[in-house]
Amino acid sequence: MSRLRRAALPGLLLAALALPAQAHRPTVQECREAGEFIRNAALSRDNGLSREAFMDRLLGDLMAIRGHPPAMRWFAQDAESEAFLVAAAGQVFDRPRRASEHEAETLRACLARMGAGAT
Repeated sequence: MSRLRRAALPGLLLAALALPAQAHRPTVQECREAGEFIRNAALSRDNGLSREAFMDRLLGDLMAIRGHPPAMRWFAQDAESEAFLVAAAGQVFDRPRRASEHEAETLRACLARMGAGAT
C-alpha cells in the first residue's frame, strides 16, 4: 500500500469516530450494494488479488471521490461510511471466509447502521 494511502487510513478511521452525529444513514439498496461490493472483494481475493493491492485501490478510489458532492459518492458519503467499507474489506483478507458469508455479514452490519440513529 502506498505511504500516502497508509497514512490516510488512521485519519479516516479517526474522522469516522469523531463525527457520528453527522453520519450518512444508508438505504437498504446501499446496504445491498455494499454487501455485493464486499462479496466481490472476497471473490477477487479468491482469484489471487492481494490485500495490499485491493486496499490500495480502495483507498485511492475513496480519496478520488471526495472531490464530488456527498450525494454522488454512492455509499461512501462520509468518513464513517468510508471506514465501514474499509473495515469490511479488511475482514475479507484478515478473516477469509466464503464470499457469500462476507456479503451477509456486511449486509447485516449495514442494516444495523440504518437503525442506529445515524442522521
